[in-house]
Amino acid sequence: MGVDVWGRGSHGGGGFGSYKALTHISPESLGLSVAIFGQAWSWESEQDKEGWTWDKWWEYENNLWVGPVSGSVEVPEAPRKKGEPECVHGSFLPITSFFPRHPPPDPADVRFHTTFCPGTGLGWFVEGVKVYQGKNGWTDVDKQTSVGNMIWPRPTLYWEDKREDVIPTALSALFMEDAWNGGNSVRLSISCPGSEEETAAYRSLWLPIQSLSITPHKSYEATAIYKLEGLPEGVDTEFALTLQALPGSGDEVICDILSTSTHDLPLGWTKLTIQFKTSAGDETAVPPSTVAIGLVIAIVTEEPAQPVHLSFLFGQLNVSASLPPSFTEDDTLILWANFTATPTTPRQPSAPLFGEFTWEVTATFPRVTSINVRTPDDPISVWNVQPTTTWFPSLLYFNVYAQLFADEWNVGKVDQAVWIGTSSAGWSGKKTAFSVLPQNLPFPVPAKGKIRFYVQGMTDRGEVMKWDRCAFVDVSI
Repeated sequence: MGVDVWGRGSHGGGGFGSYKALTHISPESLGLSVAIFGQAWSWESEQDKEGWTWDKWWEYENNLWVGPVSGSVEVPEAPRKKGEPECVHGSFLPITSFFPRHPPPDPADVRFHTTFCPGTGLGWFVEGVKVYQGKNGWTDVDKQTSVGNMIWPRPTLYWEDKREDVIPTALSALFMEDAWNGGNSVRLSISCPGSEEETAAYRSLWLPIQSLSITPHKSYEATAIYKLEGLPEGVDTEFALTLQALPGSGDEVICDILSTSTHDLPLGWTKLTIQFKTSAGDETAVPPSTVAIGLVIAIVTEEPAQPVHLSFLFGQLNVSASLPPSFTEDDTLILWANFTATPTTPRQPSAPLFGEFTWEVTATFPRVTSINVRTPDDPISVWNVQPTTTWFPSLLYFNVYAQLFADEWNVGKVDQAVWIGTSSAGWSGKKTAFSVLPQNLPFPVPAKGKIRFYVQGMTDRGEVMKWDRCAFVDVSI
């Protein structure tokens, strides 16, 4: 059944009154599906008002889908047709309250990657570096990822050591001024009240961020990238990445952490990596398959009687099957790049550098150093046979850069190239292509100049490809 968020013929008048129609449809109890039309209402109904910003839109959007951080949402009285009886409803309910939470596909089948991007942004980041800052923001559904299905409208904290003290509170917000990759990160803020308890000097908190569907006894690898935004004096912290049963589920999940590592990244970011397996406490029962991945945050303070406020950015989360070393020998490579000028027609003469930049991805394997094949009919493979899981490199998108030659022969180093955009399968339908428009280049192009275009991929493991595995093409005007 359909619900129009603009309220055109929908019971409840649309907008924040859409829940009234959903209440009658009752998808969870009646098993009906719901098509929600015109949900851009959250932007289009407010965009022309004075002081409207992306942050205000996100707050408005949150109210509609997951509810407010605190307080209630004011619902205007819905118009009624002549003779229509009054229909009494309870207080406002967000759209997600009518549907059960479902995890994404098993990361062993579809690798999980998120930069918490809602498909909009103000700038663009590549490994912590802001390569673009827009005036009015951008929208691209191809870049949309999970925003973390367990941290809205606000995260819920739990004691890791099951103590009974007052639990600290947390807030979440999209942060578009700093990110590791993509257009934004999530700012998570934790407030701990002062305590006179003897154990208050050390507090260990569990913060669930995303639900996952995990196959028990299968090996996985997960990485998380975060950035601490300073620490109050006399306070120290430690972060760890882990998995637990979904809060409130009653399931007993044993997470066996096989290995852990921590790496410092540029610009204050830190990468946490774990390899893990899960199992149930009672092996005679069917193990649960849905778990929560998140952070264990230890807070140590010299003055526990004083309140502590902690803020950090969560930039990226990746989970995939952990493969044996013999299955990870393939090396992702952008094999070639090409530029095709747009053909000239009498009605549309071609402008310089107006065309399409294309490329192709391949996988290479290490050179065989010893061959044990004794006869042409020997069934033993020279290379390690790849597993049945998807092994061929999958690229989420590609960053495209341009660089002007100093003269006919000389061009600067690649780190001096300027980002000019990303590929977008959602816009052009071509994941390995980029439309070049002369007016979008960040520098003036001389009449007989020469430009080098670079392409750099982002893998579905959340890694930006090294430049020596990427490709470029030189274009003369």
